[in-house]
Amino acid sequence: MAKGYWIARMDVFDPENYIKEYVSRNAEPIAAHKGRFLVRGGKATQVEGMMRDRNIVIEFPSYDDALACLNSPKYQEAMEFRRQYGRGDLVIVEGYDGPQPGQS
Repeated sequence: MAKGYWIARMDVFDPENYIKEYVSRNAEPIAAHKGRFLVRGGKATQVEGMMRDRNIVIEFPSYDDALACLNSPKYQEAMEFRRQYGRGDLVIVEGYDGPQPGQS
């Protein structure tokens, strides 16, 4: 079964409250749905398009788990705080399990 991923690019205009209010609330629902941060901020180089303050990639056991986390009441509550202190883009994608370049 292919994994599911949240790919988020965020601009944070109130970092103190973003961490205090949003980050402190998102841990429980992400953990409950077995989410695992692969990217959480860190260095980034803009190659094309618009740069954002933060880039985040969270891996879930499946696409359905990724959606279930987003739609959970606990995450929906956390998201209300995120929207107060930042804005950005969030997509949920299904991973790819097929052949890789150079494989038959």
